Amino acid sequence: DGTKLISAGLLYDGDAWDLVLAGRPVTHTVPLATVLTLPATGSEMNSGAVISRHETKEKYPFYSNYPLFSILDPEVAFTLPPHQVACGIADTFVHVMEQYMTTPGQSRVMDRWAEGILQTLMEIAPKIRENQHDYQLMSDFMLSATMALNGFIAMGVSQDWATHMIGHELTALHGLTHGHTLVIVFPGTLRVLRKAKGDKILQYGERVLGITSGSRDERIDEAIRRTEEFFRSLGLTTRLSEEGIGMETIDEIERRFNERGVRYGENEDVTGAVAKEILKSSL
Repeated sequence: DGTKLISAGLLYDGDAWDLVLAGRPVTHTVPLATVLTLPATGSEMNSGAVISRHETKEKYPFYSNYPLFSILDPEVAFTLPPHQVACGIADTFVHVMEQYMTTPGQSRVMDRWAEGILQTLMEIAPKIRENQHDYQLMSDFMLSATMALNGFIAMGVSQDWATHMIGHELTALHGLTHGHTLVIVFPGTLRVLRKAKGDKILQYGERVLGITSGSRDERIDEAIRRTEEFFRSLGLTTRLSEEGIGMETIDEIERRFNERGVRYGENEDVTGAVAKEILKSSL
């Protein structure tokens, strides 16, 4: 991601951070290629990046050009710290959810494609935890990460991204690895927005998790519980309190969202106040 900003900044007469704050795609860049070292963001096959500025504790999306080509070698992932692999799996999972867990009935093909990636991640995650040096497992992980955010499963469907934008603030303020922030925030997003997302949660519960019995509310509760359980099976904490994060941070994130006047989510209903409720439910 940093290389994408560098490729734009080299041709910009000023501070490259200006390009990030402008919030507009930059197409005048030095051509770049990538060698993937950490499967997670899908940056090797998209035009996006996320850039942090440590001095101001800020983290924002940035968009430029696609890499001309990327080299993906699963053996590179053999030596990654297990925590980073877990965060990469979590990041990939929530990338899919940001494009899937929105409005039902928009595209059968995109839904099934997304559900296939989710099922693959849930199937391979425990096996990767046991053996990180399995070439086929790491190939499936790497390809899942690439396919989760290269634009394919987003075709013709609404997208959310509220979880990501809240997670970026946790990284900026506390330095938590990005994928780790998502497993803390996403179950809270489902809990707070369960009414708007209820039909899609039920579909996910049935098709991906095999939840077919119980009342509507019971099935939604079970789907959310098992999603958080999956994240914990990766060895990641899923509550803010486990990381020593409390109301001071929650209030600061609400303040930042309100100051920017943002409205995230497929229904543009995740304001500062709603983000606060999501984080409070994640304590």
